[in-house]
Amino acid sequence: MEVSPLAGWDNFYVIIGSSAGGLTGLTFVVIALIRDTAQGVRPMGVGVFVTPTIVHLCGVLTLAAFMSMPHQHRSTLSVGLALGGLAGVVYGFFIGVKMARISSGETRYVPVREDWVWNVIVPTLVYAALVVMAVLIWDRLTAAALYGLAVLALALLLISIRNAWDLAVWTSIKQQKKEGK
Repeated sequence: MEVSPLAGWDNFYVIIGSSAGGLTGLTFVVIALIRDTAQGVRPMGVGVFVTPTIVHLCGVLTLAAFMSMPHQHRSTLSVGLALGGLAGVVYGFFIGVKMARISSGETRYVPVREDWVWNVIVPTLVYAALVVMAVLIWDRLTAAALYGLAVLALALLLISIRNAWDLAVWTSIKQQKKEGK
């Protein structure tokens, strides 16, 4: 009986996927609470930061599910990872365009360098590295490529957590200033 190259990775992807799924749900709850405290008023430009966080968390969840699928082969792994990575790079480009638009428009918030780094540059680099891992797996499925893939999944999860935290802190500070505290 042939041993799958992904044998032993089940627990890692269950943990990563469960975390991403749970954090996606929590992000929805936080957004609903923010909306309630803001009395239904959505600050312009906030969607540019909320949506990518949700997309990245869902990307981690999808990656974990994909990597947990039985009977994966080098070709299916490579194609799936390449498609996901390319989709992420294209999405990063669109987020960059949206951030540039809110920077030039009259919004309540203008993105700073930190926003560009953590919301556009770093996630897009992670997705580009996912394409590189797909090529490495296509060429030769090695343990190094699988560990690289695991690092990228964890990085995307941590980036999403960081961005969700940043958004929660910003909105709570904004709410406190609004209430005059």
